[in-house]
Amino acid sequence: MRPLILLSNDDGIDSTYLVALADAFERATDADVMVIAPERQRSAMSHTITLHKPLRVRQPVPNRYAASGSPVDCVYLGIMRLCPRLPALVVSGINDGFNLGTDVFYSGTVGAAIEGGLRGAQAMAVSLQHGAPECLGRAVELAVGIGRAIIERPLATGTVLNINVPAGADHRYRMTRLGRRLYTDDVQERNDPRGRAYYWIGGGEAGMEELAGSDCEAVQAGVSSVTPLHLDLTAESLLGPGAPDWPPDLLGGFERAP
Repeated sequence: MRPLILLSNDDGIDSTYLVALADAFERATDADVMVIAPERQRSAMSHTITLHKPLRVRQPVPNRYAASGSPVDCVYLGIMRLCPRLPALVVSGINDGFNLGTDVFYSGTVGAAIEGGLRGAQAMAVSLQHGAPECLGRAVELAVGIGRAIIERPLATGTVLNINVPAGADHRYRMTRLGRRLYTDDVQERNDPRGRAYYWIGGGEAGMEELAGSDCEAVQAGVSSVTPLHLDLTAESLLGPGAPDWPPDLLGGFERAP
């Protein structure tokens, strides 16, 4: 049976980056390709899933669906209902803008890929430096190549790849760890025309921390980064002998069980 590839994103069904990636997978792989993406921009939704209102879906063309929910909703809906079988690969992107370091905790692009991983598929998120449409071809090329590779040679269970392509990237990539991207975090209070307060949160980019081996270091050097993310967030160093030894009097009489 032909493998199935499911694509989604957080920039919406009409993203030219998503269309280019879907078309490339159809041309370059012996796979069936489906796209299920939000009907409009849904950035920074992380792992939001819609539980308390219905989802609406329209199908503008065959095997392309636009859903009213989040990126994670799209992958969940696809795997649980719309896909004829479990996808061999879930690809989220290509996002217009990096998802580096701690961005992965906020990103709808990464959230959609993680949902694919949680559902048992090989999965990856792909992002291109903002404002570099001339480099889209290189990002597509890398995504398709890595996608074919992990279908052929699957990653360990519970692993998702986070790929970032800088402007001007060549054919090099680097396996990296998460770095730290800096922002001018801010909350601004303003008043609407009726004098009621509202808040605008978030600030602009303020650079990246220098961390050897990180995704931030790679893209600053003009090299595409491929960061493996593990879906088990357990801090193993704090288990067993490394567990905190809190005295019972601080815990209201609770004692650590063997």
